[in-house]
Amino acid sequence: MSGNTQQTNSGPPRAKKLAVTTLLHGDTLVDEYAWMRNRDDADLMPHLRAEDAYADAYMSDTNDLQAALFAEMRGRMKEADTSVPNRRGRFLYYSRTETGKQYPVSCRKPLLSNGKKGGHKEGPEQILLDHNKLAEGKAFFQVGPSSLSPSQNFLAYAYDDTGFRQYKLVVKNLRTGQTSTVLAERVTSVAWASDNKTLFYTTEDAVTKRSNQVYRHKLGTKSHVLIKEEKNEFFRVGVARSRSGRYIYLESESHTTGNIARLPADKPLGQFKTLMPRLAGIKYDVDDDGKHFYIRTNEGATDFRLFKTAVGKPARQHWQEVVPHQPGVLLTGFLLFKGHLVAFRKDTGVVRVQIIDLNDFNVSHDVQFPEPVYTVGSAGNLEYDSTTLRLSYQSLVTPPSVLDYDMGSRSMTTVKVQEVPGYKASDYESKRLFASAPDGTLVPISLVYKKGIKLNNSNPLHLYGYGSYGFGLPTTFGAARVSLLDRGYVYALAHIRGGDELGESWRADGKLKKKMNTFTDFIACAEYLIAEGYTSSQFITMEGGSAGGLLMGAVLNLRPDLFKAAIVKVPFVDVINTMLDETLPLTVGEFEEWGNPKVKEDYDYIRRYSPYENINIGAYPAILVKSAFYDSQVMYWEPAKYVARLRDRKTDDTPLLFKILLEAGGHGGKSGRFDALKETAFDYAFLLKQVGLV
Repeated sequence: MSGNTQQTNSGPPRAKKLAVTTLLHGDTLVDEYAWMRNRDDADLMPHLRAEDAYADAYMSDTNDLQAALFAEMRGRMKEADTSVPNRRGRFLYYSRTETGKQYPVSCRKPLLSNGKKGGHKEGPEQILLDHNKLAEGKAFFQVGPSSLSPSQNFLAYAYDDTGFRQYKLVVKNLRTGQTSTVLAERVTSVAWASDNKTLFYTTEDAVTKRSNQVYRHKLGTKSHVLIKEEKNEFFRVGVARSRSGRYIYLESESHTTGNIARLPADKPLGQFKTLMPRLAGIKYDVDDDGKHFYIRTNEGATDFRLFKTAVGKPARQHWQEVVPHQPGVLLTGFLLFKGHLVAFRKDTGVVRVQIIDLNDFNVSHDVQFPEPVYTVGSAGNLEYDSTTLRLSYQSLVTPPSVLDYDMGSRSMTTVKVQEVPGYKASDYESKRLFASAPDGTLVPISLVYKKGIKLNNSNPLHLYGYGSYGFGLPTTFGAARVSLLDRGYVYALAHIRGGDELGESWRADGKLKKKMNTFTDFIACAEYLIAEGYTSSQFITMEGGSAGGLLMGAVLNLRPDLFKAAIVKVPFVDVINTMLDETLPLTVGEFEEWGNPKVKEDYDYIRRYSPYENINIGAYPAILVKSAFYDSQVMYWEPAKYVARLRDRKTDDTPLLFKILLEAGGHGGKSGRFDALKETAFDYAFLLKQVGLV
């Protein structure tokens, strides 16, 4: 078919076909929908609007259900709430939300002397940023990179008001309340020098969105000095101030290699000096206590180890090991205090928190938590001279919590558990299972469900996956998810290869020419859950976004019979065409993740799984594809082309919906907290309709 988009009252939109042929390594690739890349094509917007309208029309019989789901989800949200304050010097910092408002308000209170030795009282609230006011008149608003000056009198922050992740830098004077005009565009990181006047910031290329330039700017001047430009297209740059405040670090990193330079923060006009050289395959993280550098590296350690060395002796021969390598247990990061070092280590997807005495590295212990499977991380910890470690904690059944751990007495205090109106954690339970992949590898699965349901093959089960870039799925709480659990759903996370749940080897076994493991692991998880009687192919649904959308597309082609329905969000499904275009964001740097299709052996492997090229002529389950026109991570035309080709080739009458956000919105959808719930309500209504629970 050629010509304009067509739609009848009885059928979905059909996109015009204009074949574009690519000859590559002896193969002929025909792309009938390449025209969708042209934003000026007269047929594009009418087609996208028709797709969006068709999705709404199909879902119109669930409008009441969507409204009910939204009401339930919003009802579990404590709309007016305040975060636990974090102290930084003479101020307490926190954020709060107000009833009926979409965005948070960032605040602080000064600590005033109460007349007693060492005693303080809280002064009046100072509003740093009211995100609601900043978002007025905007369909999308998000604060990105930010940095508070050492004096705490200035706040540098960057914001995006389109969803394209293109951030504009401004500085707010917290004493006067005045905000500067935009100082720079496309900002990716920012750090202050000790003089409270000089800013270092990085910017991205306007076309490829690669963070490639480093600037120095002194407030009150017009000068923005380019001090470094990273020419290697595999590498991205970023700046950060060290925990001690003594140094500014300049990191240049690819997916596999990194190097770091440092500059004394009190010498902003000086030159950055390389601290760690660039060695292929070697990565580093660095922080300091003012006297020593602490270096996390994978040199001779697949899953990283930690060293210490005097700032005056950074050469490798002076390094002293602090945390040794433990294969299969990934050292994900560390946090320095005056007397302690906190090491975060991921073991089978669960983070272990180790406290090490800086006076004697042989004295250490692990923090104990009440559940076997959970997610934990640093929460604030703005004070270096402290014996209290503040942690964020949650699990599939426990709402987000703030814990204070005394590293000296080894005692834990629960500071706050997020209030979720109407929710009782004791009504739900979670468990960890292991599926056997085709090569015998055991793949972890995390489950949560409501107590009392009969776990049998008539249960609806929603399986979520990602499996790329070394990002392991955290076992976090989801208040919205309760609407599925209360309707009898089992919710499952597949911790498939390509993530980092079992260390860097787990990641390596799910990328490049081992990428098929990611897809077959996910299929194995689904088959295991069916075989064990948790669900059946008539009741299992699945979801993934971005690279997880690639997962969905590949699995749908490999095993369309296995699932009842799929939600495919902002999906990276046009792998070959995207990776052939080096002008697109992410492409060149991600040759290290996917391969370069201009290389024949890479092309041959990608050609095996790329969803767009492998769509079958045959039956598919119900599919909801979601995208955003202003998404900068996965361009809108990838899912648009995918839906058009899938609709042309599928032979059944199961629904194929394409819901695209045409106004401002980004890779994660809309920015407001209530708007996000409406999108989730739509998704859940789609799932419930497919499994007959409407």
